[in-house]
Amino acid sequence: MNGLTRKLLTIVTESALERVLPEDLERLGARGFTITEARGKGSRGMRGGTWDENSNIRIEILCDTATAEALTAHLQKHYYDDYAMVMFVSDVTVLRSEKF
Repeated sequence: MNGLTRKLLTIVTESALERVLPEDLERLGARGFTITEARGKGSRGMRGGTWDENSNIRIEILCDTATAEALTAHLQKHYYDDYAMVMFVSDVTVLRSEKF
């Protein structure tokens, strides 16, 4: 298997941000991303997703280290204080490396 090591930035946050985050992500260098619905329990209680104001999304971005650092710094600065948000970064091996 030939591949390229990249960062996988995963963001779990309130669905209210789905309208504004894509613009931020693209402006800061994300070439693409995947958004899915997310449910679970954390420090702010159960997030069941049964109505829009109570639902979460999960955003996954494959990118280089510099982009992951720019994205996490921006999101922490602009959203952490006012929204439920958790982020984590993993090293992954991607195939079709020309896409990332």
